[in-house]
Amino acid sequence: MAGVSLRNVRKTYVGGFEAIKGIDFEVGDGQFCVLVGPSGCGKSTLLRMVAGLETITSGEIDIGGRIVNQIEPADRDIAMVFQNYALYPHMSVYNNMAYGLRNRGTPKPEIDTRVQEAARILELGAMLDRKPRQLSGGQRQRVAMGRAIVRQPKVFLFDEPLSNLDAKLRIAMRVEIRKLQRRLKTTSIYVTHDQLEAMTLADILVVMNGGQVEQIGNPLEIYQKPATTFVASFIGAPPMNLLPAGSDEIKTQFAGALGEAGILGIRPEDFAISSDPIADGIALDLTVEAIERVGAETFIYGTRQREAQGVAANPGELPPGEVIVRVPGAVAPAIGERIRAITPREKLHLFSADGRKRIEL
Repeated sequence: MAGVSLRNVRKTYVGGFEAIKGIDFEVGDGQFCVLVGPSGCGKSTLLRMVAGLETITSGEIDIGGRIVNQIEPADRDIAMVFQNYALYPHMSVYNNMAYGLRNRGTPKPEIDTRVQEAARILELGAMLDRKPRQLSGGQRQRVAMGRAIVRQPKVFLFDEPLSNLDAKLRIAMRVEIRKLQRRLKTTSIYVTHDQLEAMTLADILVVMNGGQVEQIGNPLEIYQKPATTFVASFIGAPPMNLLPAGSDEIKTQFAGALGEAGILGIRPEDFAISSDPIADGIALDLTVEAIERVGAETFIYGTRQREAQGVAANPGELPPGEVIVRVPGAVAPAIGERIRAITPREKLHLFSADGRKRIEL
Protein backbone atom coordinates (compact mmCIF):
# COMPACT_ATOMS: atom_id res chain seq x y z
CA MET A 1 0.00 0.00 0.00
CA ALA A 2 1.00 3.63 -0.36
CA GLY A 3 0.03 7.22 0.24
CA VAL A 4 -0.74 9.75 -2.50
CA SER A 5 0.55 13.33 -2.61
CA LEU A 6 -0.46 16.08 -5.03
CA ARG A 7 1.84 19.11 -5.12
CA ASN A 8 0.72 22.26 -6.97
CA VAL A 9 -1.00 20.16 -9.65
CA ARG A 10 -2.37 22.14 -12.61
CA LYS A 11 -4.19 21.30 -15.81
CA THR A 12 -4.53 23.81 -18.65
CA TYR A 13 -6.17 22.84 -21.93
CA VAL A 14 -5.44 24.22 -25.39
CA GLY A 15 -6.98 27.69 -25.57
CA GLY A 16 -5.93 28.57 -22.03
CA PHE A 17 -8.78 27.05 -20.01
CA GLU A 18 -7.39 26.17 -16.58
CA ALA A 19 -9.36 23.17 -15.30
CA ILE A 20 -7.17 22.51 -12.23
CA LYS A 21 -5.63 25.56 -10.55
CA GLY A 22 -2.80 24.43 -8.34
CA ILE A 23 -4.04 21.73 -5.97
CA ASP A 24 -2.14 20.38 -2.96
CA PHE A 25 -3.22 17.62 -0.60
CA GLU A 26 -2.05 14.30 0.81
CA VAL A 27 -3.83 10.99 1.33
CA GLY A 28 -2.16 8.83 3.95
CA ASP A 29 -1.51 5.12 3.57
CA GLY A 30 -4.82 3.26 3.92
CA GLN A 31 -7.01 6.39 4.08
CA PHE A 32 -10.24 6.93 2.15
CA CYS A 33 -10.25 10.35 0.43
CA VAL A 34 -13.38 11.71 -1.26
CA LEU A 35 -13.31 14.51 -3.85
CA VAL A 36 -16.71 16.22 -3.85
CA GLY A 37 -18.11 19.19 -5.69
CA PRO A 38 -20.62 20.23 -8.36
CA SER A 39 -20.42 19.11 -11.98
CA GLY A 40 -17.56 20.82 -13.81
CA CYS A 41 -15.50 21.58 -10.69
CA GLY A 42 -12.57 19.44 -11.88
CA LYS A 43 -12.84 16.44 -9.53
CA SER A 44 -12.97 13.77 -12.27
CA THR A 45 -10.19 15.50 -14.20
CA LEU A 46 -8.04 15.41 -11.07
CA LEU A 47 -8.76 11.71 -10.52
CA ARG A 48 -7.87 10.93 -14.14
CA MET A 49 -4.59 12.78 -13.68
CA VAL A 50 -3.76 10.55 -10.70
CA ALA A 51 -4.65 7.53 -12.86
CA GLY A 52 -2.49 8.76 -15.76
CA LEU A 53 -5.46 9.08 -18.14
CA GLU A 54 -4.93 12.87 -18.30
CA THR A 55 -1.54 14.55 -18.58
CA ILE A 56 -0.70 17.23 -16.04
CA THR A 57 0.45 20.69 -17.10
CA SER A 58 2.62 21.26 -14.03
CA GLY A 59 3.14 20.03 -10.50
CA GLU A 60 3.84 16.56 -9.12
CA ILE A 61 1.80 13.45 -8.35
CA ASP A 62 3.48 11.09 -5.92
CA ILE A 63 2.24 7.53 -5.32
CA GLY A 64 4.09 5.60 -2.66
CA GLY A 65 7.13 7.89 -2.76
CA ARG A 66 7.44 7.72 -6.56
CA ILE A 67 6.74 10.67 -8.89
CA VAL A 68 4.41 9.23 -11.55
CA ASN A 69 3.97 12.23 -13.87
CA GLN A 70 5.67 10.46 -16.79
CA ILE A 71 4.69 6.89 -15.87
CA GLU A 72 2.07 5.05 -17.94
CA PRO A 73 -1.26 4.19 -16.24
CA ALA A 74 -0.55 0.44 -16.35
CA ASP A 75 2.68 0.98 -14.42
CA ARG A 76 1.31 3.20 -11.64
CA ASP A 77 0.06 0.27 -9.55
CA ILE A 78 -3.47 1.66 -9.32
CA ALA A 79 -6.88 0.12 -10.06
CA MET A 80 -9.86 2.17 -11.20
CA VAL A 81 -13.61 1.55 -10.87
CA PHE A 82 -15.66 3.49 -13.40
CA GLN A 83 -19.20 4.83 -13.44
CA ASN A 84 -20.26 2.59 -16.35
CA TYR A 85 -18.75 -0.68 -15.00
CA ALA A 86 -16.78 -1.26 -18.28
CA LEU A 87 -17.33 -5.04 -18.20
CA TYR A 88 -16.75 -7.29 -21.22
CA PRO A 89 -20.27 -8.45 -22.16
CA HIS A 90 -19.13 -11.70 -23.80
CA MET A 91 -17.06 -12.82 -20.79
CA SER A 92 -18.19 -14.53 -17.61
CA VAL A 93 -17.85 -12.84 -14.23
CA TYR A 94 -14.80 -15.00 -13.55
CA ASN A 95 -13.10 -14.05 -16.82
CA ASN A 96 -13.93 -10.36 -16.38
CA MET A 97 -12.08 -10.39 -13.06
CA ALA A 98 -9.23 -12.57 -14.35
CA TYR A 99 -8.64 -10.75 -17.65
CA GLY A 100 -6.23 -8.11 -16.41
CA LEU A 101 -4.15 -10.65 -14.48
CA ARG A 102 -3.84 -12.87 -17.56
CA ASN A 103 -2.59 -9.91 -19.58
CA ARG A 104 0.13 -9.37 -16.99
CA GLY A 105 1.25 -12.98 -17.18
CA THR A 106 0.12 -13.93 -13.69
CA PRO A 107 0.30 -17.72 -13.14
CA LYS A 108 -3.07 -19.53 -13.45
CA PRO A 109 -3.13 -20.87 -9.86
CA GLU A 110 -2.55 -17.37 -8.49
CA ILE A 111 -5.25 -15.95 -10.76
CA ASP A 112 -7.73 -18.50 -9.50
CA THR A 113 -6.81 -17.84 -5.87
CA ARG A 114 -7.24 -14.08 -6.27
CA VAL A 115 -10.52 -14.31 -8.19
CA GLN A 116 -12.02 -16.79 -5.75
CA GLU A 117 -11.01 -14.63 -2.79
CA ALA A 118 -12.47 -11.49 -4.38
CA ALA A 119 -15.68 -13.38 -5.21
CA ARG A 120 -15.93 -14.52 -1.59
CA ILE A 121 -15.43 -10.98 -0.25
CA LEU A 122 -18.02 -9.55 -2.66
CA GLU A 123 -20.46 -12.47 -2.39
CA LEU A 124 -20.16 -13.28 -6.10
CA GLY A 125 -19.24 -16.96 -5.70
CA ALA A 126 -22.53 -18.23 -7.15
CA MET A 127 -22.31 -15.87 -10.14
CA LEU A 128 -18.84 -16.59 -11.53
CA ASP A 129 -20.22 -18.38 -14.62
CA ARG A 130 -22.79 -15.70 -15.47
CA LYS A 131 -22.46 -13.03 -18.13
CA PRO A 132 -22.92 -9.33 -17.20
CA ARG A 133 -26.35 -9.20 -18.88
CA GLN A 134 -27.57 -11.76 -16.33
CA LEU A 135 -26.64 -9.51 -13.39
CA SER A 136 -28.35 -6.58 -11.67
CA GLY A 137 -26.75 -3.15 -11.59
CA GLY A 138 -25.43 -3.69 -8.09
CA GLN A 139 -23.97 -7.08 -9.00
CA ARG A 140 -22.23 -5.58 -12.06
CA GLN A 141 -20.71 -2.90 -9.87
CA ARG A 142 -19.43 -5.56 -7.50
CA VAL A 143 -17.81 -7.36 -10.44
CA ALA A 144 -16.12 -4.09 -11.44
CA MET A 145 -14.82 -3.74 -7.87
CA GLY A 146 -13.71 -7.39 -7.92
CA ARG A 147 -11.67 -6.72 -11.03
CA ALA A 148 -9.93 -3.94 -9.12
CA ILE A 149 -9.42 -6.03 -5.98
CA VAL A 150 -7.68 -8.91 -7.76
CA ARG A 151 -5.04 -6.48 -8.97
CA GLN A 152 -3.98 -5.91 -5.34
CA PRO A 153 -2.99 -2.32 -6.20
CA LYS A 154 -1.41 0.33 -4.02
CA VAL A 155 -4.33 2.69 -4.67
CA PHE A 156 -8.02 2.31 -5.59
CA LEU A 157 -9.59 5.09 -7.70
CA PHE A 158 -13.40 5.37 -7.88
CA ASP A 159 -15.03 7.66 -10.48
CA GLU A 160 -18.68 8.14 -9.37
CA PRO A 161 -19.20 4.36 -9.25
CA LEU A 162 -22.72 4.48 -7.80
CA SER A 163 -24.35 7.16 -9.95
CA ASN A 164 -26.13 4.64 -12.22
CA LEU A 165 -27.81 2.82 -9.33
CA ASP A 166 -31.22 3.52 -7.80
CA ALA A 167 -31.38 5.30 -4.44
CA LYS A 168 -31.88 2.20 -2.26
CA LEU A 169 -29.07 0.28 -3.95
CA ARG A 170 -26.75 3.29 -3.73
CA ILE A 171 -27.11 3.28 0.07
CA ALA A 172 -26.40 -0.45 0.28
CA MET A 173 -23.40 -0.26 -2.07
CA ARG A 174 -22.03 2.78 -0.22
CA VAL A 175 -21.92 0.76 2.98
CA GLU A 176 -20.33 -2.18 1.17
CA ILE A 177 -17.59 -0.02 -0.37
CA ARG A 178 -16.69 1.47 3.01
CA LYS A 179 -16.63 -1.94 4.71
CA LEU A 180 -14.52 -3.33 1.88
CA GLN A 181 -12.01 -0.49 2.01
CA ARG A 182 -11.62 -0.83 5.78
CA ARG A 183 -11.08 -4.55 5.40
CA LEU A 184 -8.48 -4.26 2.61
CA LYS A 185 -6.86 -1.12 4.08
CA THR A 186 -6.02 0.10 0.58
CA THR A 187 -5.52 3.83 -0.01
CA SER A 188 -8.57 5.06 -1.95
CA ILE A 189 -9.63 8.22 -3.80
CA TYR A 190 -13.32 8.49 -4.60
CA VAL A 191 -15.11 11.08 -6.75
CA THR A 192 -18.76 12.05 -6.24
CA HIS A 193 -21.08 15.04 -6.57
CA ASP A 194 -23.31 13.63 -3.80
CA GLN A 195 -22.43 15.38 -0.54
CA LEU A 196 -24.20 12.74 1.58
CA GLU A 197 -22.16 10.01 -0.09
CA ALA A 198 -19.02 12.04 0.52
CA MET A 199 -19.80 12.66 4.20
CA THR A 200 -20.50 9.00 4.96
CA LEU A 201 -17.49 7.53 3.12
CA ALA A 202 -14.58 9.88 3.72
CA ASP A 203 -11.71 9.87 6.16
CA ILE A 204 -10.51 12.97 4.30
CA LEU A 205 -12.98 15.20 2.46
CA VAL A 206 -11.73 17.51 -0.32
CA VAL A 207 -14.40 20.03 -1.34
CA MET A 208 -13.74 21.41 -4.83
CA ASN A 209 -15.17 24.36 -6.74
CA GLY A 210 -14.04 25.86 -10.04
CA GLY A 211 -10.84 23.82 -10.28
CA GLN A 212 -9.72 24.75 -6.77
CA VAL A 213 -9.91 23.25 -3.30
CA GLU A 214 -12.34 25.13 -1.04
CA GLN A 215 -11.62 23.09 2.10
CA ILE A 216 -9.90 19.89 3.23
CA GLY A 217 -10.59 18.05 6.48
CA ASN A 218 -12.58 15.29 8.08
CA PRO A 219 -16.31 15.42 7.21
CA LEU A 220 -17.55 16.44 10.67
CA GLU A 221 -15.05 19.31 10.96
CA ILE A 222 -16.07 20.63 7.55
CA TYR A 223 -19.76 20.39 8.42
CA GLN A 224 -19.31 22.13 11.76
CA LYS A 225 -16.85 24.80 10.58
CA PRO A 226 -17.19 25.45 6.83
CA ALA A 227 -14.41 27.72 5.58
CA THR A 228 -16.49 29.52 2.92
CA THR A 229 -20.13 30.10 2.05
CA PHE A 230 -19.73 27.69 -0.87
CA VAL A 231 -18.79 24.87 1.50
CA ALA A 232 -21.53 25.92 3.94
CA SER A 233 -24.22 25.70 1.26
CA PHE A 234 -22.87 22.61 -0.54
CA ILE A 235 -22.25 20.37 2.49
CA GLY A 236 -25.48 19.66 4.32
CA ALA A 237 -29.05 18.90 3.28
CA PRO A 238 -31.00 21.11 3.46
CA PRO A 239 -28.21 23.68 2.93
CA MET A 240 -27.14 26.22 5.50
CA ASN A 241 -29.23 29.40 5.60
CA LEU A 242 -27.05 32.34 4.46
CA LEU A 243 -28.40 35.77 5.38
CA PRO A 244 -27.07 39.34 5.15
CA ALA A 245 -25.30 40.03 8.45
CA GLY A 246 -25.64 43.76 7.85
CA SER A 247 -29.44 43.86 7.93
CA ASP A 248 -30.98 46.02 10.65
CA GLU A 249 -32.80 42.96 12.03
CA ILE A 250 -29.50 41.17 12.70
CA LYS A 251 -27.19 44.11 13.53
CA THR A 252 -29.39 45.30 16.37
CA GLN A 253 -29.28 41.86 18.02
CA PHE A 254 -25.47 41.85 18.03
CA ALA A 255 -24.98 45.49 19.03
CA GLY A 256 -22.26 46.09 16.43
CA ALA A 257 -20.19 43.00 17.32
CA LEU A 258 -20.19 41.58 13.78
CA GLY A 259 -17.07 43.46 12.66
CA GLU A 260 -16.13 42.65 9.05
CA ALA A 261 -18.75 39.92 8.67
CA GLY A 262 -21.08 40.26 5.71
CA ILE A 263 -22.94 36.93 5.80
CA LEU A 264 -24.58 35.10 8.68
CA GLY A 265 -24.97 31.30 8.42
CA ILE A 266 -27.42 29.13 10.38
CA ARG A 267 -27.92 25.38 9.91
CA PRO A 268 -31.65 24.50 9.62
CA GLU A 269 -31.39 22.06 12.56
CA ASP A 270 -29.88 24.75 14.80
CA PHE A 271 -33.16 26.68 14.90
CA ALA A 272 -35.80 26.17 17.57
CA ILE A 273 -39.34 27.50 17.32
CA SER A 274 -40.10 29.51 20.44
CA SER A 275 -41.87 32.68 21.49
CA ASP A 276 -39.45 33.12 24.40
CA PRO A 277 -36.83 35.90 24.18
CA ILE A 278 -33.23 34.82 23.54
CA ALA A 279 -30.51 36.46 25.64
CA ASP A 280 -27.56 35.80 23.32
CA GLY A 281 -28.28 34.78 19.75
CA ILE A 282 -30.61 35.50 16.85
CA ALA A 283 -34.40 35.54 16.61
CA LEU A 284 -36.07 35.65 13.19
CA ASP A 285 -39.76 36.33 12.65
CA LEU A 286 -40.98 34.18 9.75
CA THR A 287 -44.15 33.55 7.78
CA VAL A 288 -44.57 29.84 6.97
CA GLU A 289 -44.76 29.38 3.18
CA ALA A 290 -44.25 25.60 2.78
CA ILE A 291 -43.81 22.45 4.86
CA GLU A 292 -42.13 19.14 4.00
CA ARG A 293 -42.83 16.20 6.33
CA VAL A 294 -40.23 13.46 5.86
CA GLY A 295 -41.10 11.15 8.74
CA ALA A 296 -38.85 11.76 11.72
CA GLU A 297 -38.20 15.36 10.62
CA THR A 298 -40.10 18.30 9.20
CA PHE A 299 -38.67 21.09 7.05
CA ILE A 300 -40.35 24.49 7.40
CA TYR A 301 -39.80 27.08 4.67
CA GLY A 302 -40.41 30.59 5.97
CA THR A 303 -39.91 34.09 4.64
CA ARG A 304 -38.62 37.17 6.43
CA GLN A 305 -39.75 40.69 5.68
CA ARG A 306 -37.39 42.01 3.05
CA GLU A 307 -35.37 44.98 4.25
CA ALA A 308 -34.98 46.45 0.76
CA GLN A 309 -36.26 45.64 -2.70
CA GLY A 310 -33.84 45.13 -5.57
CA VAL A 311 -30.76 44.54 -3.42
CA ALA A 312 -28.50 41.82 -4.88
CA ALA A 313 -28.05 38.70 -2.76
CA ASN A 314 -24.69 37.91 -1.22
CA PRO A 315 -22.68 35.04 -2.77
CA GLY A 316 -24.24 31.71 -1.84
CA GLU A 317 -27.26 33.29 -0.17
CA LEU A 318 -30.64 31.56 -0.35
CA PRO A 319 -33.39 33.38 -2.31
CA PRO A 320 -34.11 36.76 -0.68
CA GLY A 321 -35.96 36.38 2.56
CA GLU A 322 -36.17 32.55 2.58
CA VAL A 323 -35.18 30.56 5.67
CA ILE A 324 -35.31 26.78 6.20
CA VAL A 325 -36.04 25.46 9.70
CA ARG A 326 -35.59 21.76 10.50
CA VAL A 327 -37.59 20.41 13.45
CA PRO A 328 -38.09 16.87 14.78
CA GLY A 329 -41.32 14.95 14.30
CA ALA A 330 -44.37 15.58 12.14
CA VAL A 331 -45.82 18.47 14.17
CA ALA A 332 -45.51 21.75 12.31
CA PRO A 333 -47.23 25.16 12.15
CA ALA A 334 -49.85 25.87 9.51
CA ILE A 335 -49.13 27.51 6.17
CA GLY A 336 -49.35 31.29 6.58
CA GLU A 337 -48.72 31.18 10.33
CA ARG A 338 -46.18 33.55 11.88
CA ILE A 339 -43.43 31.89 13.92
CA ARG A 340 -40.26 32.97 15.68
CA ALA A 341 -37.12 30.88 14.99
CA ILE A 342 -34.29 31.32 17.49
CA THR A 343 -30.63 30.22 17.46
CA PRO A 344 -28.04 30.65 20.23
CA ARG A 345 -24.82 32.50 19.45
CA GLU A 346 -22.63 29.37 19.65
CA LYS A 347 -24.54 27.84 16.70
CA LEU A 348 -24.02 30.81 14.39
CA HIS A 349 -21.52 30.99 11.50
CA LEU A 350 -20.11 34.26 10.15
CA PHE A 351 -18.41 34.88 6.81
CA SER A 352 -16.84 37.85 5.05
CA ALA A 353 -18.97 39.77 2.56
CA ASP A 354 -17.43 37.92 -0.42
CA GLY A 355 -18.07 34.54 1.25
CA ARG A 356 -14.40 33.50 1.00
CA LYS A 357 -13.44 33.76 4.68
CA ARG A 358 -14.85 32.30 7.89
CA ILE A 359 -14.96 34.70 10.85
CA GLU A 360 -14.98 33.39 14.40
CA LEU A 361 -17.37 35.04 16.82
